Amino acid sequence: MMVAVFGAYGHTGRFVVAELRERGYEPLPLGRDAAKLAAAFSEVAHRVASVDDPASLDRALAGAAAVVNCAGPFADTAGPLVEAALRAGIPYLDVAAEIEANRDTFARFTDRAQAAGVPVVPAMAFFGGLGDLLVTTAMGDWSAADEAHVAYGLSSWHPTAGTLASGTVSRDRRDGRRVRFTAGRLEYVEGGDLPRLEWDFPAPLGTRPVLGEFTMADVVTVPSHLPIPEVRTYMTADAARDLAAGDTPSLTAVDERGRSAQTFTVDVVVRAGTIGRRVVAQGQDIYAVSAPLVVEAVDRVLTGRTRVTGVASAGRIFDAPDFLRALAAHLTVETPA
Repeated sequence: MMVAVFGAYGHTGRFVVAELRERGYEPLPLGRDAAKLAAAFSEVAHRVASVDDPASLDRALAGAAAVVNCAGPFADTAGPLVEAALRAGIPYLDVAAEIEANRDTFARFTDRAQAAGVPVVPAMAFFGGLGDLLVTTAMGDWSAADEAHVAYGLSSWHPTAGTLASGTVSRDRRDGRRVRFTAGRLEYVEGGDLPRLEWDFPAPLGTRPVLGEFTMADVVTVPSHLPIPEVRTYMTADAARDLAAGDTPSLTAVDERGRSAQTFTVDVVVRAGTIGRRVVAQGQDIYAVSAPLVVEAVDRVLTGRTRVTGVASAGRIFDAPDFLRALAAHLTVETPA
């Protein structure tokens, strides 16, 4: 089946195109820049489309079985592409890490996507999707919990141009405020230094300084289906410093798949009363791993291995433990005591 990839010539988009090919799908590269599309995909059919031109999106999606949006800022691209997917009657998935863009997708399209019977899966990537799958897995047979903590241990963070552009849009929307999920809702607070804490990651990281309230898309995906009033995310201080620095070097490929040397640990703890449950995922390159995450999701949607339809996060629409097992070639997932 043909799967459209909007933003296919971007850093993550190229990984997604390659992963689709490996899984036996026919990728259809889409993008706004005709020259970049032609340079990256001269050997295959590709289509130019713009989020400012709905008719171009309709033409671009003709014949596609699903569309994956890899083009940020998602505050600009998600809405028009979801609209186009609904018109075409095909599933929509994206790799958005933007909190507000993901929140908007749930708010704007839940009823319409449900009525149309069209799956819409936002944040199906490292930030938002993976954390949601891990939290859902950690919950197990619990129907509710008091807290969910997602700690990101990155060896480094060399942001892509798309990450930086999306971050700028998010900061502008927040007008200098910070965002957190507490007491069952998103809360915006005046800026200031993030709290600095210590997090005891499993080996090989060990105890590392982290920034608390370094809020990621998990605060949208997890509460969208799990009754957890406190969802908190953390980032290793060194990685946060890399992200903030204006002179962080660009990503460098170190293997035949094009992955960088960056490694990651995602340490998830959920608590109910005095009882805690923990799940840990480890792997290489947060951008590259988004490709098997979203392509596995595409495959499950197109083969009917879903639990619900409409707008849904990864943990709600898929069998989370089974999904993580399917990624064994890309992720190591453990449940330490």
